Amino acid sequence: MTNRSRNAATAALALLASCAPALEFSPNDAPTVLAHQALDAPDPGATGRYDVLTLYYGSGTDKNRAEYRDSVAITTEAVDASKLVSLGQSADERNDYWGFTPKEMPLNARVWYPDGAGPFPLVLVVHGNHNMKDFSDPGYDYLGELLASRGYILASVDENFINGGIRGENDARGWFLLRHLGLFRDWTGEAGNPFTGKVDMGNIVLMGHSRGGEAVANAAAFNTLSHYPDDATLDFDFGFDIKGIVSIAPVDGQYLPTGRKVATENVSYLVFHGSHDGDVTSFHGLRIYNRLRFTDDDFHFKSAIYVYRANHGQWNTVWGAHDNGPRSGRILDLRTLIPGEDQRRFAELYVSAFLETVLRGDKRYLPMFRDHRVVGEWLPKTMYVTRFETSDFRPLATFEEDIDVTSGTEAGVRLRGDSLAVWREATLELRSANRNNTSASQENQAVWLGWNNRIAGADTTRMGPPAAFEVALPAGSARRWALSAGTTLDFTLAATENLPGPRADPVPDTTKSEESSGGGRGRPGGGDDEDDEKPPVDLSVEVRDASGGTASVILSAYGPVRRPLKTTISRRRDQENRRFQTLWEMVLQTYSIPLGDFVAANPALDVRRLEAVRLVFDQAVAGEVVVDQIGFSDLDPAFLSARVEGR
Repeated sequence: MTNRSRNAATAALALLASCAPALEFSPNDAPTVLAHQALDAPDPGATGRYDVLTLYYGSGTDKNRAEYRDSVAITTEAVDASKLVSLGQSADERNDYWGFTPKEMPLNARVWYPDGAGPFPLVLVVHGNHNMKDFSDPGYDYLGELLASRGYILASVDENFINGGIRGENDARGWFLLRHLGLFRDWTGEAGNPFTGKVDMGNIVLMGHSRGGEAVANAAAFNTLSHYPDDATLDFDFGFDIKGIVSIAPVDGQYLPTGRKVATENVSYLVFHGSHDGDVTSFHGLRIYNRLRFTDDDFHFKSAIYVYRANHGQWNTVWGAHDNGPRSGRILDLRTLIPGEDQRRFAELYVSAFLETVLRGDKRYLPMFRDHRVVGEWLPKTMYVTRFETSDFRPLATFEEDIDVTSGTEAGVRLRGDSLAVWREATLELRSANRNNTSASQENQAVWLGWNNRIAGADTTRMGPPAAFEVALPAGSARRWALSAGTTLDFTLAATENLPGPRADPVPDTTKSEESSGGGRGRPGGGDDEDDEKPPVDLSVEVRDASGGTASVILSAYGPVRRPLKTTISRRRDQENRRFQTLWEMVLQTYSIPLGDFVAANPALDVRRLEAVRLVFDQAVAGEVVVDQIGFSDLDPAFLSARVEGR
């Protein structure tokens, strides 16, 4: 394609994008058009039926916060956080400013709640680190107003007194949340309290932003413990019914109890992160997502969403666009950001839908966590990558168990490659490391699969059989797992920038000069310039039963197959190169394909006797993909009613 025709095509697609709210466009992709609004549920971001009431609770003596001194409806007692908070050399200055030490820290919060009898589910939100004098807790008012109108109590917890230049306080952030839950537990049974009988303590979600996004995972872990891991002389007695946690652009690894990362179990989890985050510059919440395990018999799910052109601060109305403080405009390229209103609209949609699913059991919203396109008409116009997994997931291959590239996770699963130029397992990397951790690892293994179906030689039309990657199931496993048309084949995948060279001629002509023998990492016929236009990537997904019957579908019918979304945060290229390893973050997209779709393609297929799943690279001459988390899930009826038609 010439530059002129390429520019014309780009302009035409951009015009379409401005006219159609359900159209996605990326210069690296064919456009994705949604045929209809596919989710059979009302807009979770719409104002609800309740009038909204507000109040403050706190010490009643706050030196710097008039609302927590003069306007408290409920006075709370101070708590001793000295075993969890160390102020170091700044102790005198901080104690003088706040008027208290870690031995008597307050429990302050502003609350939005419905004007009704209740009981209502309880949600706590906590901010992250920021200038301690630029108070952060008012910045989630948009969520408070929305959620209270929809029948939730939301308390925005004040932890500004542990903000600023101290470190190692993220355990305290989580502990404070649990102490606030204790207040509500007392109040709901206390005569004359504004919350008497109004709080549903059996339905709780914790939500946090930045360091608060790690703190909610710490709180969920502490909730099940009897002692503080770093000092067992501090007893824990929590045991709240926390059903889910939400992390907004979280850090990870700032708190390392016994030198290890915190692992959370048996809560549903939502995490989202902006590609243009100038503070937490990589999607560290993927690590929390990967460590989360479902080990009980209840239904849980986890979802991770990458929001293109969102930043760190616009999730909070106080923080805004300036991720690096007042000098952000000189350091960061703020022109690339989506508007703050759009960023918060996304948060409203997904947080509200998460609460409806987790606290009210409305599974109609589950499909939007798997595939954002089903709510394309409601979402701001940008691009998204979504990860999704439920507690029903049965893994075939997660690539975590050993160094044998032919073995799967489930006993007896075998992995096979055919005519691949690249086949290797490795650790997924983040774009950058956080300040307290030199590692940029996602702490997650995956498999790289590369191919080039062209035969090396002067005749560029010569093609070999398409390369493939097969996951062979153990005999009888399909029947044992009760696979049916109501089961989904799930995996995560993303394309890379790599284009392997042509494969070796199986019958080489020795009279001709040598060309590439295949398996190379360069682009055939060209260089590796990052601005080179690369062909789109697509592939077929095929299944085979024990009688040899097969059926296949095209992967792009279930979501766009993207290369990583390129991101430039800094104004100057030299600063960008100094801060980041790559121009993109490798975030894999989840694909869920109902086995019923394969049966529709071949009615003779017997999924009860399924013996293999194959990725067949027949839709693009060359390319490379990263694949992970291959397995099966039971298909919820909600998924059947939310299908995106068209590509």
